[in-house]
Amino acid sequence: MINTCYGFISEQVFSRLSKIKLLMLDVDGTLTDGGIYLNNDTGEYKRFYTKDGLGLTQLQSKSDCVCAVITGRSSHLVERRCEEVQIKYVIQGQKDKAPAVAELLKRFGLTKEQSASIGDDHNDLPMFDASGFCACPQDAVPFIQKRADLTLHRDGGRGAVRELCDLILMAKGIMNTDGGF
Repeated sequence: MINTCYGFISEQVFSRLSKIKLLMLDVDGTLTDGGIYLNNDTGEYKRFYTKDGLGLTQLQSKSDCVCAVITGRSSHLVERRCEEVQIKYVIQGQKDKAPAVAELLKRFGLTKEQSASIGDDHNDLPMFDASGFCACPQDAVPFIQKRADLTLHRDGGRGAVRELCDLILMAKGIMNTDGGF
């Protein structure tokens, strides 16, 4: 077991995370807390966590890892947030996320084992099945927690994505296990 600032992580998990070159993310319940705020018109609001954003930016700038979003819904807010955190690959409106995973793996010439995904609910299962490593936030539905390779210590929209980004950087030897560089 490896003692990290997020708790103990098995050496097997660290070994698998060290190979990751593509991280695919769900949005609602993963990059956000799962809440969707609607106004009286057609407006929609989502809350994104800045620490998750910094984690995504650091992962992409300090390692060989590319990030992509695969989401079942479509929202201009997602495009805007992805632009802010330098995610260039945004695939929206995907009811079945597996074809999007296959498309990304082919685009980057990667194997399944070089990919990871993070999601929180049943609609993320096709993405999990097509990915080499699967993680979920602490508040993911119980069925997803059982299917994930790693249940993170943080909730969706409240640091789960940052935790996974940091663990990948630690496993690659780029970040110290105490969370510093």
